[in-house]
Amino acid sequence: MSAALAQRVVATPMSSAGHRSPVPQRAAVQAAARLPVRCSRSVRALAVADATAQKRWESQVRDGKVQNVTAKEAGALMKEGWVLLDVRPPQEIANAKLVGAVEVPLFVVDSDMSPAGLLKQASNFGMGGWWLGGAHMKPNPQFMAEVQASVPKDTPVVVACQKGLRSLAACEPLSRAGYGPLAWINGGFDTAQPGDLPTKDGADIRLGGVGGLSGILGWTEAQREATRTEGFAGGAVNIIKVLAVLLVIDLVWFGYEVATDSNVLTDFFGSK
Repeated sequence: MSAALAQRVVATPMSSAGHRSPVPQRAAVQAAARLPVRCSRSVRALAVADATAQKRWESQVRDGKVQNVTAKEAGALMKEGWVLLDVRPPQEIANAKLVGAVEVPLFVVDSDMSPAGLLKQASNFGMGGWWLGGAHMKPNPQFMAEVQASVPKDTPVVVACQKGLRSLAACEPLSRAGYGPLAWINGGFDTAQPGDLPTKDGADIRLGGVGGLSGILGWTEAQREATRTEGFAGGAVNIIKVLAVLLVIDLVWFGYEVATDSNVLTDFFGSK
């Protein structure tokens, strides 16, 4: 690694905007300790456990076990021989694939079809899955075995995901297994700019996490930026998408009325 880059990597400077902060989820961690008094004991225990885990992950950066880098710096490290470990799930990788990365998902789709599993999937959909896309996930039990089969322990590794939290969590078992030096893209691929990292067919890596209704409507920051670049044509496409979604909703509502009220068809055809 060049001396200048090494100095920037280890220093992990702070910024008022929080782009280089080694604690990207501090607000979420603090919020976990301020749950409503009437919150159930199990929910409160889970929130406290999550907050404790996030603090532990963040301490890796403060203690110097994990180096804090930008997406552009990660691209430079790859050219110097570092391995980029992409811990995103397969769907995000399919949306925007990195060239030369080792792909091992930290989480995999939870295919549990038991009543409890279906409840989790329904909860995931209701808590934002319909808007952002994505299924309910569970930890990949083979994560470390798959990493060890693909990456030698004496290899410097940059760990990355779409938003930065999963990759920071992945650094903990990697460090325990003896991997190092380790680096982590603060903020994940969402902070990358075109050209920072090598992608298949020049894909915008920020689009990897796009899904659900927000993806269809082009609501993400990267999609809006592309729309501004395309000018009127891009804006017109988004308007057509919105109208199409409204039409589908209207048809679904009509279908529901037909299914629940037999008089709807009689009234509809009787008026002809």
